[in-house]
Amino acid sequence: MAKNVFVLGVTDQQREELGTVSDADELEFHGLLDYHSLVDPDTYKFRELLDRARQQLDEFDGSVDAIIAHWDFPTSVLAPILAAERGLPAPSLRSVLKCEHKAWSRLTQREVIPECVPGFSMFDPFDDNPLDTIELDFPFWIKPVKSHSSQMGFEIHDAEQFASALEEIRANIGLVGDAFDEVLATVELPDALGGSGGTSCLAEQIITGRQVAPEGTMFRGEYKIHGVFDMRTDAEGHSFDRLDYPASSVPDEVQQRMIDLTERYLRHIEFDNGCFNSEFMWDEETDTLSLIEVNTRISQSHSDLFIKVDGTSNHEVAIDVALGRPPRIVPRQGKFAVASQCHIGYYSDGIVRGVPGGDDFSRLREQVPETVVAIKVAPGDRLSELPNQDGYRTNLATLSIGAGSTDELARSFERATELLPFDIEPVQE
Repeated sequence: MAKNVFVLGVTDQQREELGTVSDADELEFHGLLDYHSLVDPDTYKFRELLDRARQQLDEFDGSVDAIIAHWDFPTSVLAPILAAERGLPAPSLRSVLKCEHKAWSRLTQREVIPECVPGFSMFDPFDDNPLDTIELDFPFWIKPVKSHSSQMGFEIHDAEQFASALEEIRANIGLVGDAFDEVLATVELPDALGGSGGTSCLAEQIITGRQVAPEGTMFRGEYKIHGVFDMRTDAEGHSFDRLDYPASSVPDEVQQRMIDLTERYLRHIEFDNGCFNSEFMWDEETDTLSLIEVNTRISQSHSDLFIKVDGTSNHEVAIDVALGRPPRIVPRQGKFAVASQCHIGYYSDGIVRGVPGGDDFSRLREQVPETVVAIKVAPGDRLSELPNQDGYRTNLATLSIGAGSTDELARSFERATELLPFDIEPVQE
């Protein structure tokens, strides 16, 4: 009998990727809640989402064998709660929150891997003079302790920039922060947080270097890595330009140090029976590693890259762990030696007048075979009003490209960008 696997906020693309796993014919995939409610709602109401998910599972006429999450909050927290209620394998909620809450995560990292924790300072954006409470010199980053898709993260160079960023944070932080507070209320928080809840913020020392992300699993205490990725930024240094697999920008020894540091942290917080990806920055001149964050899930941005290089997506290990069986990916069984997720960005405001069409996609398939394209904007969109952007640019399209080498990837991305025309009417600010 087929196993029933529930995927929170599943999309059509994810369903295609799920079909690549080795025993897909023995699994039945079911959407749990919808994408809009979990990823792009007008407002997040955590308890309401939790109740709706419980009801959907209770009303299902069959066994619930696994629950999987591939999105950020609130999905990342819903999954372990729902799994625990049904006795299914999943990390503890507390271990997940020690990664999700940026300030709690930094405090905990400092206990066990202090050598890779950048300077940071917690602050309340609603204080009368929050800048006075930040114990860092300019420049620094500020961000909410919980946000979605890197929203409301700002590089701050002076008090004027801080004031401008603070205005936007105060206006929007409650969208995710209020729902995050609902979750935090269910666990005991450490005194060191000093009441830092869902609508509080973190200032962090700016770190530079080459950004790399290991991804893996912890299953019944066994720690495994199934992939390491290069995270290449654009010329501005604020937004991701390409995500390359496998990583080649840092030596193997440096990758191993990242892998070992991640394991020390995950074991310290007693994270088990789950997937993760961590992000590090390596400063080659000083040979210094800085941990950016740890996410308690596979990255769906990696999925098609695994298909291209390994022949199956990382959904394979997510399903294995959620079903309570040892995770497996057989490496390098795909059609390409390397693969990349690439982003076409636009760096000012504007109104979309035209996007690539069928003929453009046909030419792309001919010249850059097996490229997967996701257009992120539509005619009539005002770029400054689109949700889930990083604050420095709008992502017009995401491409997944396979190639024989990293150099070939760069050339293919450049050619693909030329073949996908966007008509953007500038808007004067």
